Amino acid sequence: MTVDELKALIASVVDERLRNKEQPGEKRSLQEIFDSIDRHRWTPPPGAKSSLELLREDRER
Repeated sequence: MTVDELKALIASVVDERLRNKEQPGEKRSLQEIFDSIDRHRWTPPPGAKSSLELLREDRER
């Protein structure tokens, strides 16, 4: 099998999987999705370091 044949095989497998992609059984409205995001959002406690501070500390090590 040549490289071009392998690439063609991979492309055909990906295309087939995209065509056969299962549709989610549950259809939710955008508002339901946004409400779920709001309910599951995590807020760090007061005084917690920001992600930038954590990255800077990690880089200093």
